[in-house]
Amino acid sequence: MKNVNTTEGYQIITDWMHRNQQTPFEFQERTWNYYHKGYSGLVIAPTGFGKTFSVFLAAAIDFMNRYDGTKTGLKLIWVTPIRSLAKDLARAMQHAADEIGLDWQVEVRNGDTDPKQKAKQTKQMPDVLIVTPESLHLLLAQKSRNQFFKNVACIAVDEWHELLGNKRGVMVELAIAYLKSTLPALKIWGITATIGNIDQAMDVLLPHFPQKIKIISKEKKQIKIVPIYPDHVDVLPWAGHLGSKLTNKVVQLVLKSRSTLIFTNTRSQSELWYQLLLDAHPDFAGQIALHHGSIDHHLRKWIEESLSNGQLKAVVCTSSLDLGVDFKPVDTVVQIGSSKGIARFLQRAGRSGHSPFETSTIYFVPTHSLELLEVAALKDAFKNKIIEKREPLVLTYDVLIQFLVTLALGGGFYPEETFSIIKNTHAFHFISEEDWLWCLAFITKGGKLGEHYEEFHRVSVADDGKYVITKRRIGMLHRLNIGVIVSDAMLRVKYVSGGYIGMVEEYFLTKLKVGDKFILAGRVLEYVRMKELTVFVRNASGKAITPSWLGGRLPLSADLGSFLRKKIAEAAKSESKAKEVAFLGPLLQYQKTYSTLPTEKEFLVESIHTREGYHLFMYPLEGRFVHEVMATVIAYRISKRFPISFSIAMNDFGFELFSDQPIPINEELLQELLSSNGLMDDVLGSINAAEMALHKFRDIAVIAGLVIQTFPGAQRNNKSLQASSGIIFKVLEENEPTHLLVKQAYTEVFNQQLEEVRLQKTFQRIAESTVLLQFSDRYTPLSFPIKADSLRQSLSSEDLATRLERMIERNLKKKKK
Repeated sequence: MKNVNTTEGYQIITDWMHRNQQTPFEFQERTWNYYHKGYSGLVIAPTGFGKTFSVFLAAAIDFMNRYDGTKTGLKLIWVTPIRSLAKDLARAMQHAADEIGLDWQVEVRNGDTDPKQKAKQTKQMPDVLIVTPESLHLLLAQKSRNQFFKNVACIAVDEWHELLGNKRGVMVELAIAYLKSTLPALKIWGITATIGNIDQAMDVLLPHFPQKIKIISKEKKQIKIVPIYPDHVDVLPWAGHLGSKLTNKVVQLVLKSRSTLIFTNTRSQSELWYQLLLDAHPDFAGQIALHHGSIDHHLRKWIEESLSNGQLKAVVCTSSLDLGVDFKPVDTVVQIGSSKGIARFLQRAGRSGHSPFETSTIYFVPTHSLELLEVAALKDAFKNKIIEKREPLVLTYDVLIQFLVTLALGGGFYPEETFSIIKNTHAFHFISEEDWLWCLAFITKGGKLGEHYEEFHRVSVADDGKYVITKRRIGMLHRLNIGVIVSDAMLRVKYVSGGYIGMVEEYFLTKLKVGDKFILAGRVLEYVRMKELTVFVRNASGKAITPSWLGGRLPLSADLGSFLRKKIAEAAKSESKAKEVAFLGPLLQYQKTYSTLPTEKEFLVESIHTREGYHLFMYPLEGRFVHEVMATVIAYRISKRFPISFSIAMNDFGFELFSDQPIPINEELLQELLSSNGLMDDVLGSINAAEMALHKFRDIAVIAGLVIQTFPGAQRNNKSLQASSGIIFKVLEENEPTHLLVKQAYTEVFNQQLEEVRLQKTFQRIAESTVLLQFSDRYTPLSFPIKADSLRQSLSSEDLATRLERMIERNLKKKKK
């Protein structure tokens, strides 16, 4: 086959680009050429270099080269992980198609799309349809699905790195496998930012594809990482304290920039920073906005449009604006506090300097002094081109069961041919025939225990062996519940007088009384009443609490933890040339004076006795999830030897065991406590794995359709979901312990919640290190932030600040012994 650059379609596209004073990048040309030759592939390129157009224009060139005037309807399906990307993408694609002279209609279909628009699409599909994974599965659940897809030439999966490693990625795998089986010539192209396991990412998206290619851009994005230094170093830092002190420096960044994105890690933090900026500079009123997932989507859309057209000076946001949205006016990005991961930090940096040859500058605002070490670690990671892997999921039976019901609803399926399709995915490559038959029995009879309960008999077997859904109610409920995101029940927040503001999690509202004030979408609201799943409020003023959203806390990544340990080791040996380490000189010297700094082959343990009690601190630097399990195991191992009870606290650097009794610790005992021998037995002995699995089972039960979350016009609250799934889990554990969904719940606990592999590696690393046991009568710079976090749970912000200032004063007044 001749190269694409000799074709008419290629000439039309390059003429259009030249009219716009653009030249295709080498990776774009390679994509067009391999697409032209019938390949599927994965495109890896930096933000702002035209990844989208590498695939979109490849499809356009191919269409123009093969156009015979007969094929109408859907030609390109574009899968994107978040809704906020869709509108911006559709606008850019439609503009390009119009300028090229290509008679294509580009439309969006997701949960925000007007029902009338969806009905219109069902009758006549556009040429290009931008969907989420959930919307794609909803199309597969339509009786006319084969009619929709018959002329589709390509499925593009945008931001594949965001889908790989979660159940939405498995949804994409299943949909692709099914559509590829019905359309053998279908091309699949993934688009991704750089990740640590590119080859695996391609193999998961394109398993068993004979013609596939990985296309990596030669062009590299220039990124400048700039820390914002405080005026002086706090030798005893604590989270949140320093951040607010740097507000005026952030104000100055916003004032000198055209448009700024200010990233926070949690919705609570974004609400706080929005208020801090307004308090520090009242003229920002009307010029800055707040964007996170719990704000009404109409307001979010307005913010995105205002940011695109340059109306807003700044937006305080969470990961809701992390991905691929091209806000050209944005020339400054600010990261508040730890980003927890290298990839996330670089992704956010790429939101500024969005055009190819601009340098993306990101300012890092520490919320306590130790986070400046993270800046040095991030610089090293970027210099060494290290970025985290995304591990793909396997054997997620809840997603498979949901998919089989989807196929049964959209016209039905035959088990034999569907089994071979499922086996072609990475996620279910190792599924056994026995487990496959179990899944079929589950959707038809509800499994062994559901046999006598009509509501679990969702799929019927027709005379010809086809699996179909015949009951209208089952079909309606399934369509309402397609998806794999099961969050804690969210309550709608509305004004008493009407008007929707956003969402808060159910557990937060249970703590409030009528008349209490809280902040949402930057507004102070007074709690009036709650009816069903709606909270009614009125505007208020004065002091208010900020909602805490449980889903917002991210753990430190393993790769970033490794670079942090290197930075601390360099500081310990006085070998670091990093400006951030030099700035932290007084803090690091205080740590060396009253304890020590560990090198990479050392592991620090501090035994500290203060007026508050007895503390045992350890510093693995593996993130709070691993530390939570480690702390529980160490406490369990101590309790087997001595009758001591502990309270536990942790942050991303380490953890604390606290007791009102002396902790008889010595080097010999530490060797036993930190041993990897019998680790998982002690994990199981120290935690209630069954209770953790029960909570995991709630999500699995909802995804698999065992428990219905959403009914027409209503949603079950979290308490009800947990109660229903809890009863089912206990019955299954007693009567059918080999039930695949029960086994999956335990697997998810060990792989995701307990991070078993990472935990094992951490204990192994410590076993190969020299343990440094230090005794002290005062808090050290490494220990104090953990102690501060433990007090945060029981004190208000003002009380916490007062208490910590007193503790710092006492600590610093002590004379060196």
